[in-house]
Amino acid sequence: MTASKQKEIKKAVLMAFPHTIPVLTGYLILGMAYGILMQTKGYGAFWSVLMSLVAYGGSMQFAAIALLTSVFNPLQAFLLSLMVNARHLFYGISMLDKYKGLGKARAILIFMLSDETFSISSSVAPPQEVNRKYFFLTISVLDYLYWAVGTFLGSVIGGFITFNTAGLDFVLTALFVVLFLEQTKQKENQTAGVIGLLAAIVGRLMFGAENMVIPSMVIILLVLLLGRKKI
Repeated sequence: MTASKQKEIKKAVLMAFPHTIPVLTGYLILGMAYGILMQTKGYGAFWSVLMSLVAYGGSMQFAAIALLTSVFNPLQAFLLSLMVNARHLFYGISMLDKYKGLGKARAILIFMLSDETFSISSSVAPPQEVNRKYFFLTISVLDYLYWAVGTFLGSVIGGFITFNTAGLDFVLTALFVVLFLEQTKQKENQTAGVIGLLAAIVGRLMFGAENMVIPSMVIILLVLLLGRKKI
């Protein structure tokens, strides 16, 4: 690696890191919660961290704990994964322009595109003096590492202490709420926030809590497509 390339990467890291601090705090707590829950189900640090590195699904990883501790049903696992992670289809579409022209780095960026990484990358523009590819890669890789480190710490802690873990997985919902509130502080995001809330309410009322994710996302997509000129 040349000195100029190292300098570009260092500058990108310095510029991107401050944007990931909220995710750092959230992912360490979330990852620890996940590691502890996995430990209570009999899965040690190796399997917990491996799951976080390979699956890297956040909410789906919490949901997968039940799949790991019951009789394996491939169809159920597939449908659950589709329902929980369907939103990533919409994330990917909206990030096409952001990741355009980044070459082979796009494969890594696609794999590491989580809710929180999307929240940052979709709303932050790289400074002109910073390489776009390294800037977005830094955000994605840092968030990925935060989650893995949090999982490891939780697995280790879970092996030494015993306590009631009921409700521990709610920290994931809490992080989503915080990110939503942060996004809607910006006036240009408030309309999208209202659309999202109303779509979620309609999806919940029509399809129930267990089946609302995909219908709600479809409602959001239809509203945005039909009203794209006004919105």
